[in-house]
Amino acid sequence: MSDLLDATRWAVTELADAALGDLRRTQRLVQLAHALAQRPGAALPEACGSGARLKAASRFFTNEDIAPDDIVQSPIAATDSRRNTVPLVLAVQDTTEANWTHLRVAEGLGPLGHPACHGLLVHTTLAITPERVPLGLLAQQVWARDPDDIGKRARRKQLPISQKESQKWLHSLDAVFTARDCCPTTCMVSVGDREADVYDVLVAPRPAGVARLMRASWNRGVHAPQRYVWAAVAAQPVAAQLLLHVPRRGPQPAREATLALRYGPLTLCPPQHRKAEGLPAVTLWAVQVSEVEPPAEAEPIEWLLLTTVAVETVDDAIERVQGYSCRWGIEVWHRIVKSGCHLEARQCQKAERLRRALALYSVLAWRIFYATMLARAVPDAPCSVLLEPDEWQALSGAIHRVPTPPAEPPTLGQAVTWIAQLGGFVGRRRSDRPGAEVMWRGFQHLGDLTTMYCIMRRDSP
Repeated sequence: MSDLLDATRWAVTELADAALGDLRRTQRLVQLAHALAQRPGAALPEACGSGARLKAASRFFTNEDIAPDDIVQSPIAATDSRRNTVPLVLAVQDTTEANWTHLRVAEGLGPLGHPACHGLLVHTTLAITPERVPLGLLAQQVWARDPDDIGKRARRKQLPISQKESQKWLHSLDAVFTARDCCPTTCMVSVGDREADVYDVLVAPRPAGVARLMRASWNRGVHAPQRYVWAAVAAQPVAAQLLLHVPRRGPQPAREATLALRYGPLTLCPPQHRKAEGLPAVTLWAVQVSEVEPPAEAEPIEWLLLTTVAVETVDDAIERVQGYSCRWGIEVWHRIVKSGCHLEARQCQKAERLRRALALYSVLAWRIFYATMLARAVPDAPCSVLLEPDEWQALSGAIHRVPTPPAEPPTLGQAVTWIAQLGGFVGRRRSDRPGAEVMWRGFQHLGDLTTMYCIMRRDSP
């Protein structure tokens, strides 16, 4: 593994344990991650920097003996070491489309939401702390839809869940169970949006230390005089009013929204069309926030959350709302994968090759997101927790335009701000914080600076 010493520490930590059937493949994976991380949005020839490296990268992505799932298993294991240090982790999951319609000839892709588009479906589970720091991947499922199933939506209720895409939620839940077994001191909460409101998920086992939190989609029947979920929750008294800052969205200006908070226990009835299965009723808790007197031109804010965790106080209810709000983190990660790493611009003629690229760029996107959010959570930590010495020294020299770096690394908050400045971050107000977009652009410039810094330092007398 001597070649791994030339790679950055983070790439070794995340990918050196990948069991790819040959040690040389693992070495190539780490080296490739190192190269692509310096230019995450660049095309492969630009990121590799030489014909020999490009040829090696192409051989890696076209190697049919490398299973994409085997690439993902190493960063999942690395996530466990970070989860062991925190008491609570939110396992946030969601599905996105990887659209490769521009590849006119590509084997193994399937139709997407629009029948004229084709690509892959990607369902990822990301470990996030309540402070919104992403700790890494917990699971990733990738599949292509069968073109023959298009137009058969009406048969959905007749099929068992094992034959539906809804199975993805159960697979993710199994991954959360496994993660809890690996880190028994960390409590896990599986978080999903309205699509996760599947009865099979609600009735799944509830092992100790694993909870569920999702946004309700179906107005299910309940054992209550009101008969249905929304009416039963509306019958609960307003326990508190919360003030929420709503940022500007398109033509709608930013505003302060007042939200009414309600909560209480619910017992859900099993679906009528599945009566023959003998499914049990499910007891859980509901938490609702709904906007009071929303502006006429704005869509009112309303969340109705279902959770297996007891909600007995206002603080409990607020904690569940805050936990669900962390779900937005996976949307940010999706954006980094697609727009920052330009995943959908990758040119491969087979789905398996695209899946290998997806597995690797998923880790690169996590690192960018991790840097962004870690600096917000612990800005005073030394930047050496994230950057290698060559990286922070090159960064400091470029920002201050001096050849000699400081003796000690700057703080993480300062270093991340500098990286963001490389990507175009201005930060006119003291309260402004870098976002993911300026960070992925900044990381690309940092890679170039680090390369030149190492060359100049090696050649200096």
